[in-house]
Amino acid sequence: MSKRALISVSDKSNLTAFAKGLIEAGYEIISTGGTLSTLVNGGIEAKPVDDVTGFPEIMDGRVKTLHPLVHGGLLAKRSNPDHMKQMEENNISPIDMVVVNLYPFKQTIEKQGVSNEEIIENIDIGGPTMLRSAAKNFEDVAVVVDPADYDKVLQALQSDQLDAEIRKQLAAKVFRHTANYDAMIANYFMTETNEEFPETYTITYEKVQDLRYGENPHQQAAFYRNPINKSTSLATAKQLHGKELSYNNIQDANAALEILAEYNEPAAVAVKHMNPCGIGVAETIEGAFSRAYDADPISIFGGIVACNREIDYATAVKLSEIFLEIVIAPGFNADAMEILTRKKNIRLLELELTNESTAMKKLTTVSGGVLIQNSDNGNISIDDLKVVTKRQPSEEELDNLLFAWKAVKHVKSNAILLAKDNQTIGVGAGQMNRIGAANIAIEQAGTKAEGSVMASDAFFPMPDTVQAAVKAGITAIIQPGGSKRDQDSIDVCDEHGITMVYTGMRHFKH
Repeated sequence: MSKRALISVSDKSNLTAFAKGLIEAGYEIISTGGTLSTLVNGGIEAKPVDDVTGFPEIMDGRVKTLHPLVHGGLLAKRSNPDHMKQMEENNISPIDMVVVNLYPFKQTIEKQGVSNEEIIENIDIGGPTMLRSAAKNFEDVAVVVDPADYDKVLQALQSDQLDAEIRKQLAAKVFRHTANYDAMIANYFMTETNEEFPETYTITYEKVQDLRYGENPHQQAAFYRNPINKSTSLATAKQLHGKELSYNNIQDANAALEILAEYNEPAAVAVKHMNPCGIGVAETIEGAFSRAYDADPISIFGGIVACNREIDYATAVKLSEIFLEIVIAPGFNADAMEILTRKKNIRLLELELTNESTAMKKLTTVSGGVLIQNSDNGNISIDDLKVVTKRQPSEEELDNLLFAWKAVKHVKSNAILLAKDNQTIGVGAGQMNRIGAANIAIEQAGTKAEGSVMASDAFFPMPDTVQAAVKAGITAIIQPGGSKRDQDSIDVCDEHGITMVYTGMRHFKH
């Protein structure tokens, strides 16, 4: 008796050649709907599934393989005499291979203007059921969900080595595939029902690439992407030149993109170890990069630069004068490419940028669990600011205060940032106390601190940070406010003619 393979696929890549190989290996083909038509049109002899079940496809194809003559043939354990006896009593013939991939749910929800009805109709029911049945019984049934495995399966059949180990590997891929599929459906319905944090939270990612190592050479790592991503993402960037991205490259580049999204005007961001070492805004991208570089010409060495305008020749010349790991931009003109590609190892990434807020969640693993929160998309405008000092800020100070506030949001806490003329001039990041962060930022700014503005990601628990600002010649401060000792800081500002505004919003970043 020949073996039987049930084939029902939405992705028909290399289908006819694979089916031909199965027939040559002694398989009888059973199929359904469009797959059956494709096979027959390709000269493959195949039997309709309703010839096996004795029951027609009904309800627009919603019911066709959900039948005991199908699932009995898949789930029966060949080594179990009772199972085999029941198969004989019920005229069930074994099905030895299932070749199934699922309705294109992901592609459907990504379509512009797609209706809910069309989305629902692309939730596969029979396909996952057959896959799970076959995968559960992998010792007796081979299951193929990925066209990339067709050659592997045929080669194993030709050498009579489609053994239990290979079938187990194929089954494992099936359960990953159906879990991924169900997770996308679950997340779609979670969005539809506006459930932010349900009782269970299922996520799924697809591998982009294996990485040489993680944060350090003794750590293994890989890069995965959200299969349904509608925001700016490195996973969709086009690498035009340079070495493969590393784990740390990806972390830093992502940080640069998150900062860059804050600015609409021409802006350049330089990042080291996930903190901005320089941010500049100007009328041209060349001017913006010059300001980002001048902010900290030491720390930018070996860093990552992201720009929100096409890189032109003049900007490329300046970029080429220092060692950079990565340059990210929405484009590079021909002259810029000619300049930058002279450097063998620099990575050039082309990526369409958007500063639209997203509803993406931030996930942080902890031992035995994960923390999930919404992304920090909190922003403020001039109208949101509350002046708490006697002196009102000037228009120029307000402009720089808002610039600094957008920047300090992306600095590791405790964070203090100084800015002047739409340029960061001092960044104090990741300190255990706020005055420590302020001292670092002020020391870095040096004489540039005179006449600059200060931003703090959280309130001042004591007036010591304001006192340090006074000594440095800082004229304006932006901070959330909310400390029990706020008045102490206000009093120091009033005494020395500093203006201070509250945002009512903090930006801790751990």
